[in-house]
Amino acid sequence: MADLSLLQEDAPEDADGSLDFVSQDEMLTPLGRLDKYAASENVFNRQMVARSLLDTLREVSDDERDCIAVLERISRLADDSEPTVRAELMEQVPHIALFCQENRPSIPYAFSKYLLPIVVRYLADQNNQVRKTSQAALLALLEQELIDRFDVETKVCPVLIELTAPDSNDDVKTEAVAIMCKMAPMVGKDITERLILPRFCEMCCDCRMFHVRKVCAANFGDICSVVGQQATEEMLLPRFFQLCSDNVWGVRKACAECFMAVSCATCQEIRRTKLSALFINLISDPSRWVRQAAFQSLGPFISTFANPSSSGQYFKEESKSSEDNMSVEDKNRIRRGEEVPEDVQILPVDVPSDLSANDSSVSVENRMEDRAQVSRNPPGEASVPVDSSSLSALSSDSRQEAAGNENARKSSSYRSALRPEGGTSSPSSAPFDQELYNSFHFWRTPLPAIDLDRELEQDSAKKLSPETPEETPESTVPGSPNITMATRKELEEMIENLEPHIDDPDVKAQVEVLSAALRASCLDVQEEMVRVEKRSDLQDELGINELPNCKINQDDSVPLISDAVENVDPTLQYIHDDSDLSTNTSFSPDEERKSKVQDVVPQALLDEYLSMTDPSRAQTVDTEIAKHCAYSLPGVALTLGRQNWHCLRETYETLASDMQWKVRRTLAFSIHELAVILGDQLTAADLVPIFNGFLKDLDEVRIGVLKHLHDFLKLLHIDKRREYLYQLQEFLVTDNSRNWRFRAELAEQLILLLELYSPRDVYDYLRPIALNLCADKVSSVRWISYKLVSEMVKKLHLASPRTFGADLIHELIDSFGRCPRWSGRQAFVFVCQTVIEDDCLPMDQFAAHLMPHLLTLANDRVPNVRVLLAKTLRQTLLEKEYFLASASCHQEAVEQAVVALQMDRDSDVQYFASTHPTSTRAAEDAASTASSTY
Repeated sequence: MADLSLLQEDAPEDADGSLDFVSQDEMLTPLGRLDKYAASENVFNRQMVARSLLDTLREVSDDERDCIAVLERISRLADDSEPTVRAELMEQVPHIALFCQENRPSIPYAFSKYLLPIVVRYLADQNNQVRKTSQAALLALLEQELIDRFDVETKVCPVLIELTAPDSNDDVKTEAVAIMCKMAPMVGKDITERLILPRFCEMCCDCRMFHVRKVCAANFGDICSVVGQQATEEMLLPRFFQLCSDNVWGVRKACAECFMAVSCATCQEIRRTKLSALFINLISDPSRWVRQAAFQSLGPFISTFANPSSSGQYFKEESKSSEDNMSVEDKNRIRRGEEVPEDVQILPVDVPSDLSANDSSVSVENRMEDRAQVSRNPPGEASVPVDSSSLSALSSDSRQEAAGNENARKSSSYRSALRPEGGTSSPSSAPFDQELYNSFHFWRTPLPAIDLDRELEQDSAKKLSPETPEETPESTVPGSPNITMATRKELEEMIENLEPHIDDPDVKAQVEVLSAALRASCLDVQEEMVRVEKRSDLQDELGINELPNCKINQDDSVPLISDAVENVDPTLQYIHDDSDLSTNTSFSPDEERKSKVQDVVPQALLDEYLSMTDPSRAQTVDTEIAKHCAYSLPGVALTLGRQNWHCLRETYETLASDMQWKVRRTLAFSIHELAVILGDQLTAADLVPIFNGFLKDLDEVRIGVLKHLHDFLKLLHIDKRREYLYQLQEFLVTDNSRNWRFRAELAEQLILLLELYSPRDVYDYLRPIALNLCADKVSSVRWISYKLVSEMVKKLHLASPRTFGADLIHELIDSFGRCPRWSGRQAFVFVCQTVIEDDCLPMDQFAAHLMPHLLTLANDRVPNVRVLLAKTLRQTLLEKEYFLASASCHQEAVEQAVVALQMDRDSDVQYFASTHPTSTRAAEDAASTASSTY
C-alpha cells in the first residue's frame, strides 16, 4: 500500500502536519487505508485505490475474512459515478481474478460471486471507455479459462443475448455481437450452437443496422469453424448468401474476406456447386472494394478444393468423402481404360426413374466393364450415357443436328454418378444392370433396313431435343457447372446493356468478368462440335457409315456398330487430343484456351484467377492484384496438382517478369515450395530459368532466393546443382554495401550447402567465399562465418583424401594466424574456439595442427587478441577431456601459455586467464570483446 500511503485528501499547511498525516496512514490497517481513500472526494485518490487493489489483496491473503472484505469493497467501488474510476477498476479485474484462482482454497468462489457480475454489468455501461475495458477484460478472462463453464452459460451468455435484443441500444448491440463472435472459439461448439448461434443468425438479418450485419459477416468464418459442417450448411449458409447480396458494400466486402473460412466448413459438393457461383458474383460486384477483397480471397478459396489424396491435406476432416478420395491419377486411369487400384471403387450407375423400360439404352462407357470407360466430364459432373438406340433411329441429316445439342442432352437426360445417391434409382434400372455387356449390341451384323414412319422419326427427334421442358429443367454446361443455358442468355443480355457505358472502368471490369464467364460456358459446346467432326472422320476410316436410307424399325433397343463407335468416342477423343498436343507447335486461341482446362476446381474460378495478371485489373480492381496472385500461387498449384501445371505456367512466367519488384520478391520467397509441388522434371524445365533470373535481380528479390537457396538446390539433379557453384560468388556483391544481413544469410545457407556438394567442390568454390566472409567488416557476419569455416574443416577432414582438410588448415594459419592485422589474428582464435566447441577435429589432430600456432598468440602485441586467447584456453580448451585426463607435451604447452597470460600487463587478460573467472562478468566481457563492428 505504498501508493496509498502517499495520497492525501487535503495538503497539510505545514511540515509537522504532513508528518502527522503520514504517520496516521502508517498506523492504519490495509483495509482501513482502503476505506479511507475509497470514500475520498478526490477522483485521483479513488483511481489509485482501484489501481492498488491487487496489492491490498496480497497483503491480506493469509486471512480469508480480510480477503472477502476487500472483494466486498470492490463491489462498492464498482458503483462509483466517475467513469475513469470504473475503467481503472475493470483493468485490474483480470489480474485480481488470476490471484483469486491461484489462492482458490482461501478465497472460494470469489471471482464468480464478486468480480464476474461487475464485468457483465459494465458491458452495458453508458460510458464507451468502460464498455471497451469490460469487453477486453471478458475476453482475457475467457482466454485464460478463469470463467467456469456454468458461469458462461448462466451469467455471460444471457446478458449478451439480452444486449442484442431488437430494442437494445445500437452501439451496445453491435459491440455485443462482436463479443459473441470473438468468444465462440473460446467457449466451444456446444455452447456456441445452443446459445450463440440462434441469436447470431437473427443478427445476420438485422434490417435496421447494417453495422450489425457487417460485424456478423466479418466473423462469419469463425462461427462456421466452431459449429462444424452440419450446422454451417443447415443454418449459416442461407444467411451467408443473404449477406453476400447485401445492399451495403461493406457487408459484401466482409463476406469476401472470410470466404475461405466458410468454404473450409462445407462439403466439397456445396463448395463446388453453390459457393463457387456465389464467389463469382462477388468478383463481378459493382463496388471496387468488394472486387478487391474478392480477388485477394480467390487464391485461398481455390486452395480449399485441394484433393486430400493428391495433396495430402484436409481442410476439414468431416468433409471427406469417397469422391474426394479418388485422385486425379485414378480418374485418368479410368479414362485411358487402364487398371484401377483395388482401393478405388466405381459404384454402379443409377438410372433415372423417368426412363421407361421400352426406351432402354445403356451407355457404352458403363456397358463395357473391361474398358471401364468414363466420359471426360468437369468436376462435379456425372458421367452421362448416350442414348444410342435413339441415335440409331435418326437419319444421317438429323444425327448431325442432334450431335450439336449433345452437350445439353448429356447433362439433362440421364444422370449417372461415380457413387449413387439415395432415392434416385427406380425398378426400371434392374434390366440395365443385367445388360451391362451384351455381344449382340456390339458385334452383330446390322439388321435389314426398314423405313420408319416420319411421325416416329419426329417423335424420336423430339425426345432428343434439349428444348423439351421435361428433360432439361436445369441444362448445365459441363465446362462450367454453375452456368445454365438460361444463364448464358442472361449474360449476353447483361453484356449488351453494359456496353454503352464501357468507358467507366468499373463497368469495363464487369464486362470483362461476364465475358469470361460466357466464354467458359461456351467452351464445351465448341468441344462437342470438334468431337462430332472427329467422330465422322473416324466413321469414314472404319468404313461402317450408315447407308442414307438404312433405318431399323425396332423397339429402339439395338444400336448399330457405328453408334457404339460414337459412344466410345470420348476416350478416343482424349487420346487424339494428346497426340495433337505433342505434335503441333503452334496453337490457335481456342486450343490455347483448352490447354488451361482442368477438372479439379470450377473452371470459372481458375479463369478469374488467371486474369489477375491482366494489366487492366490493376486499374479497375487493385494496383497490387498481381502481388496477391503471386502470393497464393503455390496454394493454387498444390490444389491443381502437377498434372495441371500447364494451366498456371504462363501466369507464373508473367508474374516472374512483372515490373513491380514486390511481385517478383513474393515469387522468389516461394519458389522452393513450388519446386516441391512440381517435382524435379517440371522444376528443371520451368522453374530453373526463372530462378536464374531472380539471381540477377534486385537485392530485395535476391534475398528471397537466398533465404531458401538450400531448399531449392537440393531438389535439383546433381549436375544441375553444380552449375550454381559458379554463381555463389555473385552473392558477395550487393546493391548496397551496408546490407550486411545479405552476407549473413549467405553464410547461413553455405553451412547447409556443405552437405550437397563433394569435398572438392567445397574446397574449390565454397572455401574462398567462407574465408572472404570471415574478414567481413560486420561482426555478425564474421560470427556466422566462423561457424561455416569450422563445419568446412570438419567435412574436409573426414573426406578422402584428407589433403583438402590439411590445405584448408594451412590456409587458415597463413591468412589469419599470421595476418598483419590484429582483426585477422583475432578471427583465427575465434575459428579455433569454434572448432573446439563443436568437436570439428579430434583433439589430437587439433593439438598437432592448430594449437601450436594458437599458443604463439600469447605474445601478441594487441590486448584484444590476448584476451580472446585467454578465454579460449581457460574456458574451452582446458575443459576438454583430452587435456584433463592425460599429461602430454601439448598440455604442458597450454599451461605455460596460461601462466604467461596470468602475468600479463593487461588486467583484462589476467582476469580471463585466472583459475576461476566470474561467470557473469565473463559472459559480459565475452560479448564486448567480439562486438567490434568495424
